Amino acid sequence: MSKTEVKKERGNSGSNPFLVIYHIIQGALIGLGAVLPGISGGVLAVVFGVYKPAMEFLSKPFSRFKTHVPLLIPYGIGGVVGFLGIANLLSFFLEKYPDPSVCLFVGLITGMLPSLFREAGEKGRSKGSWISMVVCMIVIFVLLGALAVSSVQITPNFVWYLFCGFCLALSVIAPGMSFSTLLMPLGLYTPFVDGIGHLDLNVLIPGGIGALVTVICLAKAVNALFDHFYSIAFHGIIGIVIAATVMIIPFSGFTTVGTAVVNLICIAVGIVLALLLDRFNSSVEVK
Repeated sequence: MSKTEVKKERGNSGSNPFLVIYHIIQGALIGLGAVLPGISGGVLAVVFGVYKPAMEFLSKPFSRFKTHVPLLIPYGIGGVVGFLGIANLLSFFLEKYPDPSVCLFVGLITGMLPSLFREAGEKGRSKGSWISMVVCMIVIFVLLGALAVSSVQITPNFVWYLFCGFCLALSVIAPGMSFSTLLMPLGLYTPFVDGIGHLDLNVLIPGGIGALVTVICLAKAVNALFDHFYSIAFHGIIGIVIAATVMIIPFSGFTTVGTAVVNLICIAVGIVLALLLDRFNSSVEVK
C-alpha cells in the first residue's frame, strides 16, 4: 500500500464516522482472533486489508507515522477491546471444562487448515514449500514430544511470560500462526489468558515487554520473509500448527463413552464454526 493509498484511505475513514466504527469492529475481530485458539489475528488482518499497512508501519514506524497511524488507530482500539473482552471468558471455561474446551479449540484449528492451505498457495507451491512444512512439523513434534516424555513441569514466571508475549506478537505479524498452538502444549496458555483477563500486572508487564520487543525486532524481518519467500514461510507455519494441534489433543478425555462423545461433539462444533468463519472471511472483499 503506497503512501498515496494510505492517505486516501485515511481521508475516507476520517470523513465517515460509520467507516471508523466498521474499522473498530474489524479490529475487535482481529483481537478476538489473536487470543482465541485456532484463529490467527494475522490472517484476519490480511482479510480485512489492514495487515500490509500495519507491517509497513511497524517496519518503518518513524517515516510512516503520519500516513499510517490515523488509519490504524480504529483497528488498534477495536483490537484491545476484542482481546481483553474474551480473555476472562476463556479462562473460566479452561478452568471449569478443560478437555471439552481444548477439543473445541482443536476443532477450530482443524477447521482453519483449509483456509491456511489456500492462503499458503496464493503465490504457488514449490518443493521447498512442502519441505518447509514437513521440517517444521517434525521439529515441533520432537520438541513438544521431548517435553511430554521428560514430564517437564513449566512454572509460569517472568521469563516464561516474556515468551508468551513473543508468541502473541508472532501470531499477529505472521499470518496463520496462533500463539495458543505453542503455549497450550507447554501449559502456559491458561495462566497467560487468565492473567490478561484479570489485568494481572505480573503477567501483563512481561507479556507486553515480550510482545513489544518481538514486534520491534521481527516485524521488518517477517515482512521481508513473506515478501520474498511467501510460500515457504507460510507452509512452515502450517507445519507448526498441525504438529502443535496434535500435541494438545486430550487423549485421556476419550477413555469413557460419555466423555468421548462430548469431546467429539466439541471438535465437530469447532470445525463447523471455523468453516463458517472462513466462509464469512471469503465473502469480505480484501482491500
